[in-house]
Amino acid sequence: MFVVGVGVFLLYPILVSMNFLFLFGKSPSLEELENPKVEQPSEVYTADGILIGRYFRENRSPVPLNKMSPWLIKALISTEDVRYQDHSGIDPKAIARAVAGAATGGSGGGGSTITQQLAKNLYKTRRKENIGLLGHLPLVGTIISKTKEWLTAVELERRYTKDEILRLYFNTVEYGSQAYGIKVAAKTFYSTSPDSLTIEQAATLVGMLNNPTAYNPKFHPLAARKRRDLVITRMAQAGVLTAAQAAAEQAKPIVLQYQVEKHVDGPENYFRGAVSQRVNEWCRQNGYDMYRDGLRIYTTIDSRMQQYAEEAVQKKMKTLQRSFDNFWRNRDQNPWVDEKGNEIPDFIETQMKRTEQYKALAAQYEGRPDLLEEALNRKQPVKVFTWKGDGDTTLLMSPLDSLAYYKHFLHAGMMTMDPFTGQIKAWVGGLNYRFFQYDHVKQGKRQAGSTFKPFVYLTALDNGYSPCDRIRDERVTINYVENGQPMEWKPDNVTREYTGTNMTLRHAMARSVNSVTAQLTEKVGWDNVAKYANKVGIRSKLLAVPSIGLGSGGDVSVYEMVNAYSTFVNQGFRPEPMLITRIEDRNGNVIKQFDPQQKRVISAETAWLMLYMLRGGMEEPGGTSQALWDYELWKKNNQIGGKTGTTSNYSDGWYMGVSKDFVTGVWVGGEDRSIHFLNSQQGEGGRTALPIYGTYMEKLYQDPDLDITMGPFPQPTVKITKKYNCISPSEPRRRRVEAVDTIVVDNLLENLNNGTVPIPDSLGG
Repeated sequence: MFVVGVGVFLLYPILVSMNFLFLFGKSPSLEELENPKVEQPSEVYTADGILIGRYFRENRSPVPLNKMSPWLIKALISTEDVRYQDHSGIDPKAIARAVAGAATGGSGGGGSTITQQLAKNLYKTRRKENIGLLGHLPLVGTIISKTKEWLTAVELERRYTKDEILRLYFNTVEYGSQAYGIKVAAKTFYSTSPDSLTIEQAATLVGMLNNPTAYNPKFHPLAARKRRDLVITRMAQAGVLTAAQAAAEQAKPIVLQYQVEKHVDGPENYFRGAVSQRVNEWCRQNGYDMYRDGLRIYTTIDSRMQQYAEEAVQKKMKTLQRSFDNFWRNRDQNPWVDEKGNEIPDFIETQMKRTEQYKALAAQYEGRPDLLEEALNRKQPVKVFTWKGDGDTTLLMSPLDSLAYYKHFLHAGMMTMDPFTGQIKAWVGGLNYRFFQYDHVKQGKRQAGSTFKPFVYLTALDNGYSPCDRIRDERVTINYVENGQPMEWKPDNVTREYTGTNMTLRHAMARSVNSVTAQLTEKVGWDNVAKYANKVGIRSKLLAVPSIGLGSGGDVSVYEMVNAYSTFVNQGFRPEPMLITRIEDRNGNVIKQFDPQQKRVISAETAWLMLYMLRGGMEEPGGTSQALWDYELWKKNNQIGGKTGTTSNYSDGWYMGVSKDFVTGVWVGGEDRSIHFLNSQQGEGGRTALPIYGTYMEKLYQDPDLDITMGPFPQPTVKITKKYNCISPSEPRRRRVEAVDTIVVDNLLENLNNGTVPIPDSLGG
């Protein structure tokens, strides 16, 4: 029996290591011991090398031992493992003391060495997935876990020096408040670096290691101070502090400079969500973890262009919101109105029922409508977004009050892309990500108004028409068949007047004339217009209806529109939008390079002619882009093309701008289509979205470090076979034409109200 017992005792460590019959659970492999994979945040950089954020589950940032205060090492060894330099991973004296203490009902101190604690933290020996069949038995499970820690500690001591083990330890242990590793802990609790920690700061952090929650000085200052003082006492007992030094350090209060980092660290913005979505998808497909593997993610965003885009949106939207508030205050009504401009009754109550907050309250007070009503009207302090001061304020509001408050805001989305590479250089998804997470660049989709008209002219130019072909601006009737029924549509211009002019296509697009666009749509086929829009970059579903050219064929995003317009600048190649250029591992090795992708979808001649058409907004008399003359954009023969857009009832304002270097799209509107201005003086795209573009472009040209220069579009690279040089009779060039966006809802609505065809929300420029 004795021999059997000895044999089992000797075989036991081997059986545990090999997880015999799956009884003991997995132990760290040799590869894991030699190359421990410490969880490390992934970092996100802009194209110009600026760190803009990190993703992590355990906020950890490793530092070498020589970058740590020596007081940390002295405090740790004095408190946790005074014979650290003398043992080989297991301290028999400490184990014996711990066993004796447990046997007598007292506390003999912990028996774990620093190396054992490292083994437990580094390889998670007590995780559920590492527990075998026997591990579920209470006492047996504890013995097996301790055995794994002992065996792993011995192996660590064989493979690493004492200093290397200390470095690994300090960089892996948890200090509380989501801080893993000494660098993040020093920053979280003291806003300093590990090498600058004082004696009492080092003692406080080391004291927390025993129980990061109970000894957290932010939330349990008295317990943390007692624990810190114990660490200092141990340091004195170990001879690293004199009695006088220890007394002096214990007399000091704990003074924190506390700042917790989130799992997504860095400035809150909209494109970070798109980055994480794309990287997470790639990681799942390739066996990486963005929150653990310490990846370095390089985006296409230029930090300076991003800053200027955000500044332009902030500046212009603040002014526009003031105008919007004054407009509705003077009318003494709320901005949610019907087709006739009358306030929609019970709008907020109806909207509230669609919210998650309402659903939660309704479930909580099921069968008690009185309590539900009380909860919806119960006022409490709420921090809300404001354009005043530093961006937020606290108001006394009920859930209904809060919803009504936020429904008054106008929103914006803006994106800039390099049309030749597809690299996205700026992405502003809204006013303030902290308060409005909905992204109006890619997530949000609205009707595009007259910014969709270029796709009609694209279809025409690619099928035999030229910019100089003419169509008369006159009242017309468009006959068509829908679901076997004969229908007719009589499109209106904004003034319901017609010049009778035989307009060139370029002039008509520049002035955003509905009657000409409608006739041209009929000639080329509204189904073909939808196909060409899809071909150049519109991925959303489009309805092939007669008014598609006026933007009523479906909702689209800023992201799609920028992509589509980029095809015109990129000589007929549609670029695939890029937000990430490369991903590196934690050692700086490139593990994925994302290269530009593009596909020819229209001819180079058609693309150049479309650029020429878009320039008409500035060059043709009465062009809808001429408000850009008010901005400092016109030196060195600079050329900019663009198209304004406004949807029905002024619900959406758009501007699509193209230069020789970039394509930018801007959308402005309310959260709901029923929230809007009531006239063109305030609500058309040329007055809401275009000023953001103009302000932004000024900033880009004024920054010498960006090296974005003014100048004309390149000359065509192919022979232009179609007549195009047909600028209309000149008028004063630098003029601002009033009310040029054509947004009249015409009698197509009367024909569509029977429900056979979707009623278009946007019918013009």
